[in-house]
Amino acid sequence: MNAYGRQLLTALRFLICATLLLGLAYPVLVFGAGQLIAPAQANGSIITSGGQAVGSSLLAQPVTGEKFFYPRPSAVGWDPATSSASNLGPNQAALVEAIAKNRAEVAAREKVAPDAVPIDAVTASGSGLDPDISPAYAALQVARVAAANSLSEAAVKQLVAENTSSGVNAFLGQPSVNTTTLNAALGAAQKSAAGLRE
Repeated sequence: MNAYGRQLLTALRFLICATLLLGLAYPVLVFGAGQLIAPAQANGSIITSGGQAVGSSLLAQPVTGEKFFYPRPSAVGWDPATSSASNLGPNQAALVEAIAKNRAEVAAREKVAPDAVPIDAVTASGSGLDPDISPAYAALQVARVAAANSLSEAAVKQLVAENTSSGVNAFLGQPSVNTTTLNAALGAAQKSAAGLRE
């Protein structure tokens, strides 16, 4: 075999190895890791209820009234088209005033002392769209949500536990409660409780 034939055979062997490694083994490995570490991002994040899309588990939704769990404040009004932070620094009066205002609102809504309000209840996330809150902020809201929905606090706490991150997600960061999935589960519990009362 001449030099040209040897080079062609070497190139063909490399092509076969590269195709198997980069075209098959690597995508399967990345897909498997995605399923373990971030299933919502790997499989889609749309939440459905009654066959209808009601939100994304990756995006917070604005809440009013007493029946649902509130997410963190948003610097962009929870608008995905304008995701951003407030860009206010810790020494700026506007941020100090916003935190004080938010703390007073949360304390009044949850009927607790202002110093019992967790920091994530009064500050926006970097994206303004983060649906996750601390377990402490979720626990603060349990009594109000239970009373407004005529559910026991134990039932609402169970829903909170079911929507609290665990495993790899909690290990890489810290446990958090997804308000979007929690509120969807709460909506289903409301319908179920209403059906039982009829």
